[in-house]
Amino acid sequence: MDTNIFRIVKLLNFDEIKIEQMKSIKITYWITTVIVAGMMALSAFFYFTKPELIQAFRHLGFPDYFRIELAVAKLIGAVLLLAPVGSRIKEWAYAGFAITFVSAFIAHTASGDPMSNRMGPAIFLLLLIVSYITYHRQKKVKAESQPVVL
Repeated sequence: MDTNIFRIVKLLNFDEIKIEQMKSIKITYWITTVIVAGMMALSAFFYFTKPELIQAFRHLGFPDYFRIELAVAKLIGAVLLLAPVGSRIKEWAYAGFAITFVSAFIAHTASGDPMSNRMGPAIFLLLLIVSYITYHRQKKVKAESQPVVL
């Protein structure tokens, strides 16, 4: 009888730990995802409205139409990161942003820009990676907590 009580207590403690773990994963996911999506939407808006960003794209050697395409892609990607869409679509948004951040880092480095211009893409790539990892952990924990139907 005593061993059954201990088993129940252990199970309850395990569930409490899992709930706390799930909360921290979910909070980390949403904070990093909102920061990345918000920055992408804001930068897309600035690509259309800030003359200094038009000059920055020229400085990097990109044509003007690329700035517009990138702004549209960033807006779509930001929405997809935040919207409840299928995993495959979300994966494409993550991949697109990862390529964007790596490409921005390379473009700023190749243009001889100061380190401060290169750090932005690197920092946002790290935030994107944390968002991606917690997105998958959240799905894994949710799948593990689902009851098995036989």
